[in-house]
Amino acid sequence: MREIKMPQWGMDITEGTITKWLKKPGDAVEKGEAVCEIEEAKASDTLASPVKGTVAKICVEEGNTAPVFTTICTIEESA
Repeated sequence: MREIKMPQWGMDITEGTITKWLKKPGDAVEKGEAVCEIEEAKASDTLASPVKGTVAKICVEEGNTAPVFTTICTIEESA
């Protein structure tokens, strides 16, 4: 199981907000495929999956803010 963390897109960024989940639990995801949209103080972008697998759990719901490096979802890896 791979934990996907809130990224830190700038040295002074301390938190980010999930603006939209593009995948939901049970959805297949390819390595490099966008799983959600995140907004931070100076940037807004999609977060790509670092692995191929299936989204197992959403830990931070849309509209919620979390500190950087917080687990925002988990992905069950597949070959």
